[in-house]
Amino acid sequence: MPIDIRALRYFVETARLRSFTQAATSLFVTQSTISKMVRQLEDEVGQPLLIREGKTVRLTDVGRVVYDRGQEALGVVHRLTLEVADLSSLGRGQLTVGIPPMVNLFFSPAVSAFRKRYPNLELSLAEHGGHLVEQMVASGELEVGATVLPVDSGPELATQPFAKYPIWAVGPRKAPWARGKTVSLAALSDEPLVLLTEAFSLTHKLRQAFLEARIEPRVVAQSGHWDFLASMAAAGLGTTFLPEPFLARLQDRDTLAVARLTEPAMDWALAHTWLPGRYLSHAARAWLAVCDEVLGGKEASS
Repeated sequence: MPIDIRALRYFVETARLRSFTQAATSLFVTQSTISKMVRQLEDEVGQPLLIREGKTVRLTDVGRVVYDRGQEALGVVHRLTLEVADLSSLGRGQLTVGIPPMVNLFFSPAVSAFRKRYPNLELSLAEHGGHLVEQMVASGELEVGATVLPVDSGPELATQPFAKYPIWAVGPRKAPWARGKTVSLAALSDEPLVLLTEAFSLTHKLRQAFLEARIEPRVVAQSGHWDFLASMAAAGLGTTFLPEPFLARLQDRDTLAVARLTEPAMDWALAHTWLPGRYLSHAARAWLAVCDEVLGGKEASS
């Protein structure tokens, strides 16, 4: 059964985003092109792969199999392309690095250094949550990515830490815990909390810490934007948690209380990740070397 690789790529992206419209935007094609290629793949397979539900889609049982194997196939094709292109060394080529949204602020100096050192290499930064970055690295869609430790995609992924910072509670000035320089989870057990969405590794770490402390957190709101959480905290809606580097970026610092989280102390540890044993291009190795030189070993001393 011959399968068009482009149709497979369009189907995988549609299934991943659960939307023809978002897949078209991601792949820079029209929605009609996406629909046509997905129908073509369904004809080649001989069974429906997606169930259309208004503006969203979900996989059929057959679609799930094709999606899983399709990711593997696209990973193989991607690695083949990289290995062939890599034979021409670092004179030309491209590299896509997956980076979680909250981590991207660390990479400006590394991107600048990389572009100066390798001006003919095309570097793209793809923003995805840390869990998705790990999955894309494991499947071969990405050679290398950044994530928050510990990785959740299994022990097979290699990691190269480059920064670690403590977590701080950020809340209203009048919060009961606001008098000290540190605060424990137990002291926040009855406080309203505003957290990042469940897609963020930091929220997973906090949820696990509350669970281990046998505390049911009072989560009153969630957002994918840390600055919005800080604004809600400043407005008195609740307490949030941020890694230390974000404290200097707070816009409403005069109306906020901050305290380092202790009991348990929590760190926001950042690392690059890749799959050991798989071919790593010259461009990817060069990126890791530049990041190790520019970013490596940064750790808060406070």
